[in-house]
Amino acid sequence: MKKFLLTTAAIAAIGAALPTHAADLAYGQPYYQKAPAYVAPIYNWTGFYIGAHLGGAFSSDNNFNGLGTGNNGNGRFLGGLQAGADYQLSPNWVIGVEGQYSWLSGNVGAVFPGGYAYTNNQRGLGSITGRVGYSWGPGLLYVKGGYAYSDNNENVTLGGVPVAFATSGDHRNGYTVGAGVEYMFAQNWSAKLEYQYYNFGSASFTTPAALIPVGSFTTDDHVIKAGVNYRFNWGSPVVARY
Repeated sequence: MKKFLLTTAAIAAIGAALPTHAADLAYGQPYYQKAPAYVAPIYNWTGFYIGAHLGGAFSSDNNFNGLGTGNNGNGRFLGGLQAGADYQLSPNWVIGVEGQYSWLSGNVGAVFPGGYAYTNNQRGLGSITGRVGYSWGPGLLYVKGGYAYSDNNENVTLGGVPVAFATSGDHRNGYTVGAGVEYMFAQNWSAKLEYQYYNFGSASFTTPAALIPVGSFTTDDHVIKAGVNYRFNWGSPVVARY
């Protein structure tokens, strides 16, 4: 009888405790918590960057217009550095400014009638450009344009002997336009593929007299290059919530 009474009392005590515990669960902490809303990152293009590029430069066939022999259409190897800054106006629009310099291999030139030879050891191309881009996630499609500089080292020879010469125009300073696509493949790192056109205007020889009738030319370059940038972002990226 004593064991029966003890068992009955224990069951009654457990039964009395159950409603209290259930009330605690109902009005206290729930069994589970709702999962936080998914946060999708929008990549941050705002900040400074530095980088390097490799590619090729091709001059137009009309560079020595009027010549019976030779043109300037041969390709040359190109490599260089760039630095710039971007600002992300919204989740999709980016503006920026960039300076770059590319070293060129080889030289360009033509042989004129009468045996005169013109050679331009175009050692490099520089530019300072603004750009506007449209971003979607890690990708950025952009256009650019601005000032361009050609590092020229020119000479004219006749039978291998240097000849004094002069031209009518400045074909060191000009303009450039281009377009490209850039992709963030890791935190702070992006890769780009870009086309850029450089134009330094037209000029003609004013001396020697033998070159004046046929010595007009245009200096321009078509450049295709691939590059990589390291980006020093400002602050945290903008995020979109779903």
